[in-house]
Amino acid sequence: MAITRREFFMSAAGASLLAGSPASSNKEKEKIKAKVSNMNNYFALPLQITCDALNGLNKKDAKSKMLEKIKTINRQIKASKAWIGPELKLVVLPEYFLTSFPMGESINDWKENFAVNKNGDVVKALQEVAKENDIFLSGNLYVKDPSFPKFYFQSSMIWSPKGKTVLDYVRLNSMFTPTPHDVFDQYVEKYSYDALFPVVETEIGALACIASEEILFPEIARCLAFKGAEIFLHSSSEVHSRNHSPKRTAKLARAFENNAFVVSANSAGISGISIPENSTDGGSMIVNYKGQIINEAEQGESMTAYSRIELDSLKKHRSSVSMDNMFARQRLELYSKSYLDNSVYPVNTLEKEEPTRKHFKETMLKSIKRLTKRGMI
Repeated sequence: MAITRREFFMSAAGASLLAGSPASSNKEKEKIKAKVSNMNNYFALPLQITCDALNGLNKKDAKSKMLEKIKTINRQIKASKAWIGPELKLVVLPEYFLTSFPMGESINDWKENFAVNKNGDVVKALQEVAKENDIFLSGNLYVKDPSFPKFYFQSSMIWSPKGKTVLDYVRLNSMFTPTPHDVFDQYVEKYSYDALFPVVETEIGALACIASEEILFPEIARCLAFKGAEIFLHSSSEVHSRNHSPKRTAKLARAFENNAFVVSANSAGISGISIPENSTDGGSMIVNYKGQIINEAEQGESMTAYSRIELDSLKKHRSSVSMDNMFARQRLELYSKSYLDNSVYPVNTLEKEEPTRKHFKETMLKSIKRLTKRGMI
């Protein structure tokens, strides 16, 4: 199993290379350089697959369908890696890849039937897929949290080649799904503020997750970048057409303004619901740190959006004195007071309220009225 870059450079071999030790033969140095190169230059794949809606199923049947879907995904990843080659080290799955999304179900019904336990069979099956294929695997799930038993959250997780969950990012912005912001004080007391923006340092770079429409919120990506994120893993379900959608524009912007890669996986449609299946089909892409699309899939199930992630090039760019080094040009003191002085969507709204779909609509209407009163609308 590959070691992390930090572990490598702290090892005897890595220290020898850095020091230019005469004890190392030229042949040994070449082997070391090749190993470092493999850590910093590899293929990533936003895997575009069909999402099968589970709406209407009972808990037992839903779980069975999820596990069966994971077997299909495992076969697809194996075949994709056979095509792309052993340098495939990162795979990102779309949003809703196991369940689709609520369509009329209450928050409690969706939690009971379609939200999974973080240490349950579904997550363990996904961990095994990552281990069996020797990849980092990421996807977005509806999950239960015992500390907040009244509702579910949406989590974007990363599973390592060792079969472990190495990152669990809980979605912070959602229209009709509970988030940590709705129970902010309790959540931070339980998990700490630092847990809101997790980044994991791995042998293939510093990875972070952005969930679906959160790509539209620049603060999410910026907070993750401040913690060292180099690659944003974006599980999405979005309309794809020839017209530039807000999400498509946002992916390029988040990559450029943070000098980071974006690996964005959209679905190849959602089957089993009344919305036309191909509405959210196509456009999975990888965007480089200059905000340029380096590969993109058309419609249908596809592995064609895979591309190289070149971390050395990214690091060199972040270290350069240039107009395009947006990460190093931030003057945050200019903006901090404006953020501190203004509140838009209220915090802690579910600390005592019952989690219903109606609650979210009413809360947003109150926000609009408050903004109107303040002259912002």
